[in-house]
Amino acid sequence: MATAAPDGTCDVSPRGDPPGFTHVLDERTIAILNRPGNRRVDGSRNVRDNPHVGLIFVIPGRGDTLRINGTAQLLHDAPFFDEMVVSEHRPRLVLLVCVEEVFFRCSKALLRSSLWDPASWAPEEVAPRAQIAKALEWPDEPWSASRTTTARATPTSCIADSNAAVPIDDARSRADRSGRHGRA
Repeated sequence: MATAAPDGTCDVSPRGDPPGFTHVLDERTIAILNRPGNRRVDGSRNVRDNPHVGLIFVIPGRGDTLRINGTAQLLHDAPFFDEMVVSEHRPRLVLLVCVEEVFFRCSKALLRSSLWDPASWAPEEVAPRAQIAKALEWPDEPWSASRTTTARATPTSCIADSNAAVPIDDARSRADRSGRHGRA
């Protein structure tokens, strides 16, 4: 789920559960379980302040994705909550989305990435989550990546390749010099 705060800062948070976690209420309305996760409420806060959301549904093994854009609100209770029970847990909070756009995206990106091919998976290519978190929370302390190079993250977000972390400002200035201004 992608959301944006009123100041334009964005948040993208994964959502998911067993099949059926999205409940279709009618042709223009869906309800999605808002399950406890990492206890951050960035997306929920954004929905409260700016109701525009973007959703992408990825189904393992399928190449195409379903995208939905619309406006959302958080509900604390509704009659249909009883139909959304998962593992004997009735939802405490549901995201109600009024659908404005719905469309399928082709499978090119997933095919190019070999996402569903286990032979292409290389989790060791990315530093462990704890190392990344430490680098972002304590930027003055150097950390060693699991690869052959030592990298330091900056307090701002960074774009990483398999060998180093590059501050976004540096990446943007390189893109500006090269004449590239597109989105990733």
